[in-house]
Amino acid sequence: MNRAAPLHYLWWLVSRASGVVALVLISLSVLLGLAMAAGALRRKGLKRNIARVHEHLAVTALIAVGVHGLSLLGDGWLRPGLREIAVPFAISYRPLFTGLGIIAGYLAVLVGPSFYLRRRLGSARWRKLHRLSLLVWFLAAIHTVGAGSDATRPWLRAIVVSPIVPMVYLLVLRALRPSRAGTHGRRAVPKSAQGQGMAHREATATPGVFVGRQLADETY
Repeated sequence: MNRAAPLHYLWWLVSRASGVVALVLISLSVLLGLAMAAGALRRKGLKRNIARVHEHLAVTALIAVGVHGLSLLGDGWLRPGLREIAVPFAISYRPLFTGLGIIAGYLAVLVGPSFYLRRRLGSARWRKLHRLSLLVWFLAAIHTVGAGSDATRPWLRAIVVSPIVPMVYLLVLRALRPSRAGTHGRRAVPKSAQGQGMAHREATATPGVFVGRQLADETY
C-alpha cells in the first residue's frame, strides 16, 4: 500500500459521512417545516423556536451537501473532475442516481437561502419555492439508495425510510387544515398598521430572529 492510499480512503469516508449527515439534516428540516405547516405545533412560543431550528438545519445541510460533493475530488478510486460532480449524469459511476443527487443539491441551494429572501419574494412566492424542499428530500433519498456504498446496510435504509410515515401523516394533516383565506372570525388589520408592525419587527429583531418570527407567524 502506498503512502497516498490512506488519504484517498479518508476522502471517501468524509464524503460518505457528510452525505449521511446531509440526508439526516434535510429529513429533520422537512419534518419540522411540515409540522409547522400542518399546525401540529400549538404550544405558545414553540413554533417560533422550531422555525429557527428549521432554518439552521436547512443551512447546515447545505454545508454538508457541499462537503459531500467536493470531498469526492480527493477520492482515489472514483477520481471525478469538477464536471463530474457539477453536471448531472456526467459521471460514469451510476449516472442516473448520482445525477439525481446533483439535482437535489442544486435545488437545496435554491431553497435553503430563501429564508433570507422571504420579504423580497413575498409570502406566496416563497411558499411555492419552499415546497421544493420535499422534492429535495425525495431526490436525495433516491440518490442515497441508488448510489450510496452503504445502500444495502439496514442502518442506512432505516435513515431513508423512517421519515416517510411522519411525512405522509403531516402532509395529510396539512391538506385537511383550513386555508388561511377561509378562516373566519379574524379581525382585518389595516395595511398601514401591518406596515408599521413589520417595520417595528425589522428594527427590533436580529436577522435570524426576524426570519424565525416570519416563519412562525405565517403558515407555509
